[in-house]
Amino acid sequence: MRYGYWTPVFGGWLRNVPDEGMEASWAYTKALTQNAERWGYDLTLIAELNLNDIKGIEQPALDAWSTAAALAAVTDSIELMVAVRPNFHHPALFAKAAANIDRISGGRLALNVVSSWWADEAKQYGLQFDQHDDRYARTAEWLTVVDGLWTEERFDFAGQFYTTEQAICSPKPAKRPTVYAGGESEKAKAMIAAQCDAYVMHGDPADAIAPKIADMAARREAANEKRGGGAPMQYGMAAYAIVRDSEAEAKRELERITSVTELPAGYANFDQWLSGTQLERELKIQEYSVSNRGLRPNLVGTPEQLKERVAEYEAAGLDLLLLQMSPQAEEMERFAAQVMGTA
Repeated sequence: MRYGYWTPVFGGWLRNVPDEGMEASWAYTKALTQNAERWGYDLTLIAELNLNDIKGIEQPALDAWSTAAALAAVTDSIELMVAVRPNFHHPALFAKAAANIDRISGGRLALNVVSSWWADEAKQYGLQFDQHDDRYARTAEWLTVVDGLWTEERFDFAGQFYTTEQAICSPKPAKRPTVYAGGESEKAKAMIAAQCDAYVMHGDPADAIAPKIADMAARREAANEKRGGGAPMQYGMAAYAIVRDSEAEAKRELERITSVTELPAGYANFDQWLSGTQLERELKIQEYSVSNRGLRPNLVGTPEQLKERVAEYEAAGLDLLLLQMSPQAEEMERFAAQVMGTA
């Protein structure tokens, strides 16, 4: 299993705990990422939203791509998986900038391609917001342009959303960045199987993840046969982790982070997210406290219990865990020492 973590660009991951002791700042992010390398983490996911989805839109949120460029220069080994939303980035200009960041990092850049869901954010910034199926049509074109510029000397493209004429991207990436993407609609899964390298999922129990991996593996095999070859997919999942010396201690921490006495500042954003996606909708308000269905994997308990659950996910075909914790630095060090055995 590879272990990754979400960079706390929003100042934490708990929607109903205002101060988690990890401010949205460059100083905290730099120290955390450098420590994460020392503790043995493989990857960090840097989310991209201009508004703070976790603590409320009035609160600070770090910019993903300038943060990634800065981290590329001050780290040595960690993979930088940076979220990118096609309607916020012209693909030709993005390909140029991302190639430069990849070279700064020595070939450690990866993309997490996200088809936008937050209509109010796009409206605030005066940007295009597509309806669901159009988002994936745009993303498919966007990926074609980016990949073309990264792999061809000059690239021509004429599509519904984008056009290039003999476009040049030089220098090219040191290594073609891995492209991760997630989605549960038919349109999303078809696009990901055909054009991406890795499928990332929201949190679920292992017995729910296994059939999703099997489905995507079959789609990928069909796509590879159609184009005459290609690598198999990789699979990642979001999860929130709590490790303690006893199960009772872990459950007390779980109760603390899921207690909701009133609707937090970010609840309106969550409600809009549900209305704009095709995800399952049985989420409870208690689960809302942690993003990306992070509590469903039940990575809550003793080191031995968590190791057993991680083994279940490995058996299901999962390659990567994308972890959220709070407070992030202290909990990541504990997890690395007690579960990963690396700190």
